[in-house]
Amino acid sequence: MGTNHVFVASGTGWTATWGWLLGVKDVDSVDAVQCSFAASWAQQAPFILLLITAILVAAAVTFYLRYQQRASLARRITLGVLRGCLLALLFVTLADPVLQITKTAAAPPLVYLLFDGTDSMNIADASKKSAGGSVSEVEGRRRIDFVRALLARKRDNPLLALAREKDYRLEAYLFEGENAGRLRRLTLGGSGEREVDPAELVAPQQFTTTGRVTAIGAALEQLGEQVGATRLGGVVMVSDYSQNSGPAPVGDGAAPAKRLGAPIYAVGVGATEAINLSLNVQPPPRLKKEKNATVVIKLSQSGLEGGTVRVKLFAKPLTDEIGQTEDAGERGEMVGEETVRIESDAHFVNVNFRPEEAGRWELTAEVDPVDGEIVEEDNRASRKVTVIDDHLRLLFVEEEPSWEWRFVKEVFHRDPDVGLAGFRTFLASADISVRNTNDLFVPTLAMDRNTFFKQDVIILGDVPRSLLTETFCERVREFVSRFGGGLIVLAGPRHGPGQLAGTPLEDMLPVTLDPTATIRDQREFRLALTEEGRAVDFMRLGEKEDDVENEKAWRNLGELPWYFPVASTHSQARILAVHPADTLADGRSPQPLIATRPYGSSGGEVVYIGFNETWRLRRKYGERYYRQFWSQLIHRLGLAHALGAEKRFVPRADREQYRPGEKVTLTIEAYDEDFTPITGEDMLESRLEVDVVYPQSGGEIAKTRTLDASLLKPGVFEARFAVERPGRYRLRVRDPITKAVKEDTFEVTDLSPERRQPVRNAELQRQLALATGGKAYELEEFDQLVKDLHLPREQETTTRLSPLWATPLWFILAIGLLLSEWLTRKLSNLA
Repeated sequence: MGTNHVFVASGTGWTATWGWLLGVKDVDSVDAVQCSFAASWAQQAPFILLLITAILVAAAVTFYLRYQQRASLARRITLGVLRGCLLALLFVTLADPVLQITKTAAAPPLVYLLFDGTDSMNIADASKKSAGGSVSEVEGRRRIDFVRALLARKRDNPLLALAREKDYRLEAYLFEGENAGRLRRLTLGGSGEREVDPAELVAPQQFTTTGRVTAIGAALEQLGEQVGATRLGGVVMVSDYSQNSGPAPVGDGAAPAKRLGAPIYAVGVGATEAINLSLNVQPPPRLKKEKNATVVIKLSQSGLEGGTVRVKLFAKPLTDEIGQTEDAGERGEMVGEETVRIESDAHFVNVNFRPEEAGRWELTAEVDPVDGEIVEEDNRASRKVTVIDDHLRLLFVEEEPSWEWRFVKEVFHRDPDVGLAGFRTFLASADISVRNTNDLFVPTLAMDRNTFFKQDVIILGDVPRSLLTETFCERVREFVSRFGGGLIVLAGPRHGPGQLAGTPLEDMLPVTLDPTATIRDQREFRLALTEEGRAVDFMRLGEKEDDVENEKAWRNLGELPWYFPVASTHSQARILAVHPADTLADGRSPQPLIATRPYGSSGGEVVYIGFNETWRLRRKYGERYYRQFWSQLIHRLGLAHALGAEKRFVPRADREQYRPGEKVTLTIEAYDEDFTPITGEDMLESRLEVDVVYPQSGGEIAKTRTLDASLLKPGVFEARFAVERPGRYRLRVRDPITKAVKEDTFEVTDLSPERRQPVRNAELQRQLALATGGKAYELEEFDQLVKDLHLPREQETTTRLSPLWATPLWFILAIGLLLSEWLTRKLSNLA
């Protein structure tokens, strides 16, 4: 059967009438109506429907003409038509007529209620205004309790006001922080579409605070994906805004809060000021035996300006003997202390530490609690470090001696962490007899795997393509990606990094090469540091922790005569220094001169330097800044992982700290003497035994549990297990090749990341509201928020399907036909 389209003019009276007749509510205009039949037989043979309806009308007219002789002919025909239409209407109902109605209406605004369901909402502030607005001492009541009390209020409930008085569509969600900001939809309760039952919303079984991190940015990202094309009126967020995980919610135009496209009304919970101290230990990644090292202790505070505290650092070597008694409360020997006068939110305390023996050490920083402190668990912090009795191994690959090659060699020959035994070079222009007899040189780049992978950092200078054999390039890639090695690529004026194009090394760089590019030496220029470059450790030069000396040191580089241009930068690149004027092909981004990027899953890093003129740092101050730059760079790349042959068998937990109930993943990277991945064929069984030494207290003997680490893939074994008891755990695995025992440690602590920032982040709350056109409120101002919230109703065009027989129009037709027939019969004396 064909379809009909009805277009209705937009007029208040007619629109309301048409909407009511077609069963449509809250409509501004009915744009189109399309009728069809849902019954399959009517769709397949519409002519049968027409035929039967015609037969029914003809039969009714025939009946009245033949058997109802008392009325006039006109009235009998009218009665027959009325009866036939009624029968036809009933028959058409069997075909299930359906209306497809396109309407335009002003839809009520959609408002998302976003509640903080993380552990920081369990913090009990010292005092708090009640949800009703009065100030009272409520020590012991948690932040979430105030939120529940407000939302479950019997009188003047803000949720009911939003749903009923404001006529807003509400949806409620809890962000819990798992998986970087997981949202969980909350049941609003109520029997109708727009009904809300506050008591059901805040019921303890669904209104929980079990999230372990606050990831507001990730929650807003997920919220934006969920909204899709739906018009979102606004977001009411209730939180303490203690962002500690995931992407930043505010920032540039691409920040999650901006992309959401709706105002955020940020309601704050929790005290904005509180007394609290927390510590974080930041030692170097590796320490050398009998060499002084600086351990940085970060002291964060709130509410203690003008006071003084005493920070202490303790150090203790970790025993390798399973079963040896070890007091978990013993901090070891105090190696330094300092009295700090509190003048800012964060202080950095430098403590000198000189380990006297190699192995694993535990460094513990402590500060005494102060009166009125909210959380005392973060007044102590520990970190495990490895003290090495070994040297860094550098391999400098160059075609012929350059100034950079000469000065780097001199620097590291005198470096105690490298020395004469650690610096080696392959110089292609050197006489073969010199390369074979002089310990400084390696005779060939085609060295055995054992020798090659014992290197810690490789510097690749200005070399021709002929030296970059497939074997060498593949080994360099494996060295960085699998063993966490460091690679420095120095651009030279003779060959340039374009020689790497088409080799396996090309994809490792933080820049994209242009194989046809040549050096640019038309005018001299001064290197410009980026903001990120000023913050990177090896780019900070000088003794003082300020930008003044750092800028002076880099100005000492003077004007550079040339550099090597590139096509673009990699998405993972960190650009540390750029050309002051020249740009990439996009015409906006400056040409990078120093850039770095991570590569592989083992902590490897690749650094690109677009010139080999850093020796000019020696211009006024001798080796002072030059030595510092290269030493810091090499130590960053080389000391971030196990050294030399230690890279061959490395057990490591996936994190340094866990909470009770979490799972630990232990990964063991295992290679033989030639650094070939160990497989099950190399051992009696495709597994390794792992001894897990549990924490102990008092004088008890350490309890040990033995687990199997199964072969995950060649060279990688894995074991997983859950931890419950707080304390320090030790993992011990025996190397199947050397039979030596290797160890890693981790901590299980009850201290949640949520408790490290016990005060509300009022600044983030303000920024969220300001960046989105919303407004910030206190929890006790929620009633004012409801009054201030005036969201416009959006014109919304929707299409809906509904059965025609269920509309008032169908009912009126049926009743009208019945009444018309009855009235006509009455007038004709046939009733």
